[in-house]
Amino acid sequence: MKLGIVGLPNVGKSTLFNSITKAGAESANYPFCTIDPNVGVVAVPDERLDKLTALYNSKSTVPAVIEFVDIAGLVKGASRGEGLGNQFLANIRECDAIVHVVRCFEDSNVIHVEGSVDPIRDIETINLELIFADLETLEKRISRTAKAANNDKTAKKELETLRRIKTVLEEGKAASTIEPEDEDEAKFIDSLFLLTTKPVIFAANVGEEDLADDGASNEYVQRVREYAKETGCGVFVISARIEEEIAELDDEEKAEYLETLGMTESGLDKLIRASYDLLGLMSFLTAGEKETRAWTIKKGTKAPQAAGKIHSDFERGFIRAEVINYQDLLDCGSLSAAREKGLVRSEGKDYVVQDGDTILFRFNV
Repeated sequence: MKLGIVGLPNVGKSTLFNSITKAGAESANYPFCTIDPNVGVVAVPDERLDKLTALYNSKSTVPAVIEFVDIAGLVKGASRGEGLGNQFLANIRECDAIVHVVRCFEDSNVIHVEGSVDPIRDIETINLELIFADLETLEKRISRTAKAANNDKTAKKELETLRRIKTVLEEGKAASTIEPEDEDEAKFIDSLFLLTTKPVIFAANVGEEDLADDGASNEYVQRVREYAKETGCGVFVISARIEEEIAELDDEEKAEYLETLGMTESGLDKLIRASYDLLGLMSFLTAGEKETRAWTIKKGTKAPQAAGKIHSDFERGFIRAEVINYQDLLDCGSLSAAREKGLVRSEGKDYVVQDGDTILFRFNV
């Protein structure tokens, strides 16, 4: 999973990126300090892995990972090359979802590029730039497709779809608001890699004083939550500065610090949970002496396709999946004890994998 972190300059975007990836992207109180997109890979915290590793005495533990791309602060006119412009919009195209950091705190020492704090205005500024960029993409595609549409039924249908999307964008709406007429149209829209089709999670960046009640008393946060509800986006509350401090602590110190703040989880934990929920993701597990590992898949994935995440041969030669619930395996103390109790199930090609399933795939190529 790859997430692109975007936002106006000085909203806490690079501070957040630094803290969750410890990748050291430069952070400063002026626009465009991130000259190249910074990339960091973060392990998804999963206590199940540690317990299975101990159970099997595994030589290695491999968590699921999320790749974060810190994209330079966008400004009005980015789609036309203002600021650092199109090169950063191109980086967003490669991401599975957008984490949009929105400033929800007052601080006279931190310059706001628009001169005042207004999260909805900021959101709409960036949304507009993404729409403009998509319109530019569509206009080029329409020009090419129109030439072929006279003699090609597929091109004619594609042209109708392109023009329908263009109309929606010109109304100031995201391409994600379009309901595809059929599966073929849905696939075609996906193939366009439009920025406004990507799922969005708003990171409401607040001061320390708003963390304990999860931003409930912060008017800016409430406005972002209402906007997210109306547009089908995710939202979570974070303090980029606090995350920066947490990033320097070990696990025990981190737990103690979170407790003093009245929090049970870090902003990174919230972000990962929000990302998995928004994208409909979950993890299944594999375990043994050599390796214990988490694999990220879409909810609703069937056993052969889950096996294909490990290796294409596993999917191609799939015979069956030997499945046990993670907690049942721990309670039994070993796979052999679980087999004796009849808790290891043999599942076929139609089995839909569940979160926390521990699986051994049988295959023959």
